[in-house]
Amino acid sequence: MLDDVSYDDGESPAIGIAPPGTTRQQAADHIKIAHSPLLIAGPDGEYTGVYWTGTRMVLIEGLGSDQDEALADFRASLRELGEA
Repeated sequence: MLDDVSYDDGESPAIGIAPPGTTRQQAADHIKIAHSPLLIAGPDGEYTGVYWTGTRMVLIEGLGSDQDEALADFRASLRELGEA
């Protein structure tokens, strides 16, 4: 499990925000246990949303570099996919 994950729970679903420097492997390990969506920032500053389907990790890339917009877009994507 990741330490220092903060959560944006103002809307459903709550989304964890990974600490800077979190790798995709660390995110995968975390969501396998926590089962909650997670937003991670890449080395280029672009955000990627990750969630666990129960059998595999899914990435939603290209969410931009603004954290608030990335959260909103990730949440909208989860709703469209029926994961929220």
